[in-house]
Amino acid sequence: MRSYHHRFRAFMTDVIERTPFIRVVAALVVLWLGFSVAMWMVERSAQESPLDSLGAALYWAVAAFSTAGIASEPATGLGRLVGALWIVIGSVLFFGAIIATITGYFLRPLQRPVRNLIDTIENNLEHLEDLSVDELELLRQTADGLIEHMERLKAKSHGTTPET
Repeated sequence: MRSYHHRFRAFMTDVIERTPFIRVVAALVVLWLGFSVAMWMVERSAQESPLDSLGAALYWAVAAFSTAGIASEPATGLGRLVGALWIVIGSVLFFGAIIATITGYFLRPLQRPVRNLIDTIENNLEHLEDLSVDELELLRQTADGLIEHMERLKAKSHGTTPET
């Protein structure tokens, strides 16, 4: 169970850190609030408008965005324009966020092959008790090779020769 929890946390961290999901959701919330306030300001003085409160405008913006067909039609021409802009911009942003997040997540291994190496090593370390002696020896040799490579890189960056 611990391994599943660790992998789920790693997945969520990858989605949050390496995809535009959080930024797009934040932009969507800001736009929802902005368009709701704009709709309320435009419609509040119209007598036949159902959007006579900010709460009604917030609800209207959710209903209109979700394309559920339950949003009341704005009473004014300017209200219809604001509503149409919200529906188009919100929908493009929402569906764009889904596509960008999925694409970003699945293209991530192609963009960061080093992360795949680290994930593989972490997975092996999580399952040490399942590895045979030969597999553990291979893992030790791999780790030794990584350490030697790191020491060469450090020495190169400092202009010295690595110790052998």
